[in-house]
Amino acid sequence: MKNDLAQRPVRSNPVVGSFVELQGQVKGAGLLVRRRGYYLTVFSILVLAYASAWAGFGLLGHSGFQLLLAVGLGILMTQFGFLAHEAAHRQVFASWGANDWFARLVATGLSGISYAMWQQKHTRHHANPNMIGKDPDIRPGVVVFYDEAAAKRPAFLHFIAKRQGYFLFFLLPFLGFSLQVDSYKHLLSKGRVDRRALELAILTTRICVVPVLAFIFLPPALAIGFVLIQQGVFGFYMGATFAPNHKGMKVFAENDRVDFLTRQVRSSRNISGGWAMDVLMGGLNYQIEHHLFPSMPRPALRRAAAMVRRTCAEQGIPYTSTSLMTSYGIVMRYLNAVGYGRGSAFECPLAENLRQPLARV
Repeated sequence: MKNDLAQRPVRSNPVVGSFVELQGQVKGAGLLVRRRGYYLTVFSILVLAYASAWAGFGLLGHSGFQLLLAVGLGILMTQFGFLAHEAAHRQVFASWGANDWFARLVATGLSGISYAMWQQKHTRHHANPNMIGKDPDIRPGVVVFYDEAAAKRPAFLHFIAKRQGYFLFFLLPFLGFSLQVDSYKHLLSKGRVDRRALELAILTTRICVVPVLAFIFLPPALAIGFVLIQQGVFGFYMGATFAPNHKGMKVFAENDRVDFLTRQVRSSRNISGGWAMDVLMGGLNYQIEHHLFPSMPRPALRRAAAMVRRTCAEQGIPYTSTSLMTSYGIVMRYLNAVGYGRGSAFECPLAENLRQPLARV
């Protein structure tokens, strides 16, 4: 019996084989080569803009235009977050240590988010996107992302759950505060935290400096507005960038067994829009390619998309790409459907039409 089993041919998975071939094409095209010069240029531009904004803060004095500067600073905080995210994925430097330190200092010192907290959370997300019980990004909270979580909510929250898609964008401005709370929870937890003391010092300094400067140089009402607008814009921009990437896409049960290529592509959505969208979303508009090749630098994602799309067509895997505003509509309808308890079966006709014309698996 054992000999019979041993003599049976091993059946290869064509999807796995196609991904191995895709990897070879991507590597052969040089799309995984680090782009240090590109990222240092982007970083220099952001630092110059950041320094100019604070210089403007000092020159404007007691002016309502300070609130416009707060908007700009919130945008810059998010852009720094994109850079930290890319360094954490080893896209910037060849050295692991250089990427790690760059990501830690930029994320914690300029965006005000603990790099250690984000790293452990984001690593789990990449391993199991949209997988119940494994992806922390769909963990039940104020908003729930799948039917089982919605069913467990108390009855008095059902009214909100059925309209959570509409509430989402009103909640996003609070995301920055939520991330800072999560940062302290992680840094003060009992488990091992890499560079705990350093991150606590940098994070606390970063969070305190802005309000202190605002209240020293501005009237109380203007200072409060300056701080809240900066944090609100940061949270909204960050959340509005991440929301279209996976919400409303395939959600996997915890025990689902699916190959890497299918899991990453079916749970992700790309956002069209050209180079302007590349800048606006920090390359996360190519979410499918980013999940398949996390260390691929931002400038290479566009070329990789054509290769990935072709492979998906050959294997009959739905490849989803849509505009930013359309994606928001899809996300809102999906979240409302989840609140009604029919999210798992929810298929948005518009989303189906926007997928590439591939065969379904």
